[in-house]
Amino acid sequence: MARTRRLTTAQAIVAFLRAQHVERDGERERFFAGVLGIFGHGNVAGLGEALEAEQARHGADALRYLQGRNEQGLVHLAAAYAKQRRRLRTYAVTSSIGPGATNMVTGAAMATVNRLPVLLLPGDIFASRRVAPVLQQLERPESQAISVNDTFQPVSRYWDRIDRPEQLIAALPAAMRVLTSPAETGAVTLSLPQDTQAEAWDYPDELFAERTWAIPRQRPDLTLLARAADAIVAAERPMIVAGGGVFYSAAEEALGAFATRFGIPVTETQAGKGLLPWDHPAVAGPLGVTGGSAANAIARDADLVIAIGTRLSDFPTASWTAWQDPGVRFLAINVAELDAAKARALPLVGDARAVLDELGALLAARGWTGTSPERRAHVERLRTAWNDEVTRVLHLATPAHVSQPEAIRIVNEAAGPDGIVVCAAGGLPGDLHKLWRTPRSGGYHLEYGYSTMGYEVAGGIGVALAEPDRRVHVMVGDGSWLMLSSELATAVQEGIDLTVVLLDNHGFRCIRNLSRACGGDGGFQEFRLRDPETGRLAGDVLPLDFVASARSLGATALSAHSPSELAARLAEARTIRGPVVIVTEVDPSVGVPGYDSWWDVPVAEVSERPEVRAAYAEHRARVATERNLP
Repeated sequence: MARTRRLTTAQAIVAFLRAQHVERDGERERFFAGVLGIFGHGNVAGLGEALEAEQARHGADALRYLQGRNEQGLVHLAAAYAKQRRRLRTYAVTSSIGPGATNMVTGAAMATVNRLPVLLLPGDIFASRRVAPVLQQLERPESQAISVNDTFQPVSRYWDRIDRPEQLIAALPAAMRVLTSPAETGAVTLSLPQDTQAEAWDYPDELFAERTWAIPRQRPDLTLLARAADAIVAAERPMIVAGGGVFYSAAEEALGAFATRFGIPVTETQAGKGLLPWDHPAVAGPLGVTGGSAANAIARDADLVIAIGTRLSDFPTASWTAWQDPGVRFLAINVAELDAAKARALPLVGDARAVLDELGALLAARGWTGTSPERRAHVERLRTAWNDEVTRVLHLATPAHVSQPEAIRIVNEAAGPDGIVVCAAGGLPGDLHKLWRTPRSGGYHLEYGYSTMGYEVAGGIGVALAEPDRRVHVMVGDGSWLMLSSELATAVQEGIDLTVVLLDNHGFRCIRNLSRACGGDGGFQEFRLRDPETGRLAGDVLPLDFVASARSLGATALSAHSPSELAARLAEARTIRGPVVIVTEVDPSVGVPGYDSWWDVPVAEVSERPEVRAAYAEHRARVATERNLP
């Protein structure tokens, strides 16, 4: 007779999490680094009791618990950690019911959009319906089977509600299959009714046996591989678009060798930036809306696009205006069929490193030596001109305060060769994509798949936990800071060394600029007091004290009013233990140029404003250049 252990549902979950490992290329490690959470009546007597018992039995580090301040921030922390660890480790995140649970929905969407594994364990209402309505329950007249946790379904890669303790036997392995899948990973949500968490069941011992999930390196179909080689040999102007999938498969070395050997320029998405050193001879720089002159020029006349580990979203494709050669073809290398099939591409479904190795060997066996000397020389001229332009822009100064390009240069210099920059939404990601120079892979950590304002501080903590030997610099605008800075207290509590550079430009400046480009005046985005005469947000600048705000959360806070002061404060921050916030006002009049690219943001078709009518005419002309490549 099979042996069993009588445990509550919550105790069984905790025991299961401790037993899960992953292995790739012969290296094995525990999959869950710990549990992040905030406890309330929906999970404290279930998962809270289970974690306390587990730590009493095995020690506090057996399944480490980190206390957070906002559930959304904790999901960002977990996702950032998973991203920096190449999706081979993550955290579980637990919440109470009601608002605690729904706070995690934005984080779940962000993780799923970015294909990052995070396990979410939100509390839920009574499965037995013995007590209803409970505190924080949303009632619906047409059904008693719905709770707010159903909102996780469209933003999760796997979703289940555990109404009975024995359902874990099937649900937990199913959750792990998705979490460890290179192609299907994302947020996994197990909704846990508060009464079910505390109910016991005789679970089979096998459920808690140590299990190692092998992360495969899927090889490509040989017929399609041969067709891909034919396409590359026939191309005169091939280019590579490198995305986050290259990083997740640890294919940087393979990418560099392939590109160098065959003379194919590498252009970078936000997720693919920094895979190769910025001055690597194959790197043509950032591509698309936030791209540079070299990559965008290469794309414009490319006849073959080799998309590796990228979703080909509207930013790198410049809303599908980046490629203007009428005969351009696409070849996609991706573990996900969904992404490999985009743009009518020849799909090589497989691991980026495995595919590049096999494709390179096949090209070499055919005797192909790569692109012509003339093409290589042309690309090198574009690269040189772009790197010179970056140097120029990084030194654009302003008579007042600090310019944003200057701030990026100064932080980049302070970070050093092993430093990591973390950022997410607003105008900063575009400027960083163009200007940040990364000498080592993993040094550029941007959440731009979902462009989540508020990701930055929590994400920086996750990155610092993932790579404690590398100094993390978070760059965040005042708009994002105001949305979600509370996890700074978690960094204080955990003693995490982190430097946050807060750039204050008194508004949602990125959207202000976009509004003006669409014919608006951008007044809705200013951080100003309401003018009593006009009723508009046109009074004095809001009297916000970000230094005091950071200090109130327990961090060391400093201010910098000039480029030299910013450099000095960054040097000082390295001598201080725990999180340091440096606040500097930036002059928005000095910006980073755009480089022959466009983003499709619809403009009002009818308006009394001549600026809007002019913007609409420009928009229609640009739409005519979009490629219809479903």
